[in-house]
This record gives sequence, C-alpha cells and structure tokens, in this order.
Amino acid sequence: MATTTAHPLDLDARYASARAIAQEAARKGMAYYARREELIVEHKEGNLQDVVSAADQEIELFIRAELGRRFPEDGLLGEEGGGADLGARCVWVIDPIDGTACFLNGLHNWCVSIGLLVDGEPVIGAIADPNHDELFHACRGRGAFVNETPLKVSEATHVGQGVMGTGTFHSKGKGNFIPFLEKLLAEGGMFFRNGSGALMTAYVAAGRLIGYHETHLKSWDCLAGVVMVEEAGGRINDFFRNDGLLHGNPYLAAAPGVYEQLARMIGPSLDGD
Repeated sequence: MATTTAHPLDLDARYASARAIAQEAARKGMAYYARREELIVEHKEGNLQDVVSAADQEIELFIRAELGRRFPEDGLLGEEGGGADLGARCVWVIDPIDGTACFLNGLHNWCVSIGLLVDGEPVIGAIADPNHDELFHACRGRGAFVNETPLKVSEATHVGQGVMGTGTFHSKGKGNFIPFLEKLLAEGGMFFRNGSGALMTAYVAAGRLIGYHETHLKSWDCLAGVVMVEEAGGRINDFFRNDGLLHGNPYLAAAPGVYEQLARMIGPSLDGD
C-alpha cells in the first residue's frame, strides 16, 4: 500500500488507547464468559464451527464507540461490524473475541485484539488475555511486551527445537494442511492449536512457539500480533498482498531461524490461494 505524507500522528495516544481499550474490553468479556451459558449463539453462513454471540457483538460496539470518540478521523474494520472509512490514513482492525468457540465452550484460549494500520502498515497492536492476566502489546520501533516484560522470538534453528502453532478452518487451503503436518512431524516437530490466531501470533513473539501457520487467516485475527512478532525479531509472510486486509490469506509468523524451513514445508500455497 502506498505511503502518504501527512501531518504527524499522535501515536502515543493511539498506543495508550489501544492498550486501555483492549483491557477494558477483556474485562467486559470476562463478565460475559462467567455467564456464557445464557448467551444466544449464531452460526455464520451455516458453518457449525464459525460462531458468534452477543458478547462478540456488544464488545465490538464498545470498542468502536471508544475508538470513534477518541479518534473520529480514523477508519475501522471489525470482524462483526465490517469496515468504515478504510481509506483513512489510520485504520483500526479489531476482533472483539478472538477464539469465540473456545469462549463459548469454557476454554481459556480467547482474547481481545486491537491493531492499527498507518499508511497501510501495521504499527500498533494490543492483545488482552484476561484468563492469564496478560496484555501483549507493541508499537513500531518501540519493541514488544507482555505486560512490562520485553518479548523476543525463539532462537530455534530447526523445527525440532520447539513447538509449532498450526491451524486450518476456512475452506481455502484445507488440502494443504495435512501435507504440512506430515512434513513437520517427519522433521521431529510438534504442533499445537489453541483456537485463537491472535494469541498464537503473540506466543510466537514471546518465543513460546517457534512459529504459527494458518492455511487461511483473516486480518483481524493477526494484525495486532504482526507488529509484536516483527518488533520481537520474527518474520511474517506477505500477508496483506491481494487485498489480504479484507479477504485474508495464508499466514506464517516465525522465528528467523526456522522461517525458511517452514516456508519450504508449506510450499507454494503460502504465496497464493
């Protein structure tokens, strides 16, 4: 995406707001989580695994209202409410509850994710995990952190030296998933899936996972974490090509020592659907 020249942005205010709003949204999420049996659940496009609840919708409305009040000139793209003013210099990309299936089934693998694009580039990310009292956050050029602890990606140089996050969900790319797992296992690797793309991306930044590959991921599931991985020394594939912001793409985030090995295992599907 092209970079434009404009007046200086108040990144400090946006970074602070992303963290504060993510944490408040996560607190609201915990209140819904405590009474999740009462929530009305709907299935998206007839897919029994792709679910949404009133909690997702209400929390997204809260985030939209807070960001709109503080930064009315900014655009916004949310999983539940779609996009508005996407031609703005700053565009927020949010997932009110990433890991809704986990949330609804009483699994502690969900979070609130808020990311910011500036001139088309990921600049700010905040991922709040209230179940583990962790706030992952980063701002371009300022490092990445969990709470106040700096993040650093794994030093692994082979896939057999750590745990790999994996996933497949959307119909696109499912046929590539088992071949990738076979290659990973053949090299002595281990795989893990927790149901939240945002958290698994944050775990790559934290060095807990050596990498994370999803056959097809949406931008609101990973944009906040992309900043963290890059600030922590990791690599991301060209996720935003071909309008990945709106439609998603195959995804790989990894420590630099294993990125190329993983990319070869995934093969051509990583660069196209």
